[in-house]
Amino acid sequence: MQKLIFFIIIFALSIECRFQEPIIATMSQEKTQVTLPDTINIDAYTLHKINTITQDISNNKTLSQNEKISLISAKFLGAPYQKNMLNGSGTTPETLIVDFRGLDCITYLDYVLALHMSHSENDFLQNIVKVRYINGDIHFYSRRHFFTDWANREDRIAEDITTQLSTKALKTVKLLNQKTKTQKYLSDIPVVSRSIAYIPSSAIDHTLISTLQSGDLIGIYTPLPGLDVSHVGFVIITEQGPVFRHASSTKYNQSVVDSPLMPYLLSSPGIIVLRMKSSAL
Repeated sequence: MQKLIFFIIIFALSIECRFQEPIIATMSQEKTQVTLPDTINIDAYTLHKINTITQDISNNKTLSQNEKISLISAKFLGAPYQKNMLNGSGTTPETLIVDFRGLDCITYLDYVLALHMSHSENDFLQNIVKVRYINGDIHFYSRRHFFTDWANREDRIAEDITTQLSTKALKTVKLLNQKTKTQKYLSDIPVVSRSIAYIPSSAIDHTLISTLQSGDLIGIYTPLPGLDVSHVGFVIITEQGPVFRHASSTKYNQSVVDSPLMPYLLSSPGIIVLRMKSSAL
């Protein structure tokens, strides 16, 4: 019974957190311009926060990539969790959504990663498109729907370092988006066969934690068919110790929070770890 409840919880998280947003991949070092929509509706709160954060980044030119992600991700602590933040589908045209008033686990990562590469509002808009969509194409079919897309699809901006961190990493092949033999999670995108490496929670210890860096991206591995992860967030090293900084959907949080890293990861089936490429700066 406990196993059944556990899988139900993981399944709910995966649908709420995963199939909503895009995921990441390698931006070219040429920093090519993307074509932005003629009109982008951004509320006053979000616009103010974009300009404030990018100005802070511009004023702190000595910050490392890890320090930028730590600084920017902290500015969203307490921001409310809101599921289903993106609106495209196979039949509904995709629009560029930028809204800091509500975040799910993936849009939170999207915004922080785009902001850490930006020094102006226009930079941010260019970068959020590059982070969220393959080849900067604002379209549902081009959206990065899976966590491991960020390290496997075109224009990758992250490297999958899971197997580098632990000799106990396990490998499996998943048919991403294949919910059952006859049903897909997202009917309008294809099923993709992908080799997935993850570190089981039984192999997570203080030695492993010590190899993680602020800004590393953690995906909580799920054994469910058709999915790579059920939740995502950042590793952040604080004075109080390492934390998992994430947009939490639990009824006790419903916001961006810091959770002690080791206990959180030990309660999971395992983790996939991505690290931003320095060339993405």
